[in-house]
Amino acid sequence: MTEDKKNRYQARQQRVKEKVDSRIEAAQEEKGILLVITGNGKGKTTSGFGTVARAVGHGLKCGVAQFIKGNWDNGERNLLEQHGVQFHVMATGFTWETQNKETDTIAAQGVWQHCLQMLQDESLNLVLLDELTYMITYGYIELDEVLEALSRRPAMQTVIITGRAAHRELIAAADTVSEVKNVKHAFEAGIKAQRGVDW
Repeated sequence: MTEDKKNRYQARQQRVKEKVDSRIEAAQEEKGILLVITGNGKGKTTSGFGTVARAVGHGLKCGVAQFIKGNWDNGERNLLEQHGVQFHVMATGFTWETQNKETDTIAAQGVWQHCLQMLQDESLNLVLLDELTYMITYGYIELDEVLEALSRRPAMQTVIITGRAAHRELIAAADTVSEVKNVKHAFEAGIKAQRGVDW
């Protein structure tokens, strides 16, 4: 690399550094945030649990509610419960298996009551509400009740909500929204879900 190219590169990187430093300086508010991870791609729950694992690694206290999931073996739960993470799981499993709206609504509401307790618990630094978007879409849990509970949570509590088709009002309320896009999925090619990768 010529001296001129080195100088241009260094000048460009210095401008980038100044912009980043300026943004860091401007972002001084401290509060719990609401993250929504949505979209039709694989990895929403995995991303949520990655953040839970990170928080646990920093000594923070976390709670998890899992809608849609059943009582089968769960790698994240196997690991994180050993580190004090509380889990509340909707025991009925996938709604297309039960095909009973009344039963699913009762099960969803049971888990939601635990969510309400977690969303009032100042000792919990982070709460993961996995697949909550489906409960809103199916009408098992009222959107207004979710938004109200989120708005009243402790100021420093961070909440992660995962699931497809997040309601526009959830997206509007969130501080951070990520959309996971499906480009290609092994299941569509007939490959069986794998322990440790898919569950």
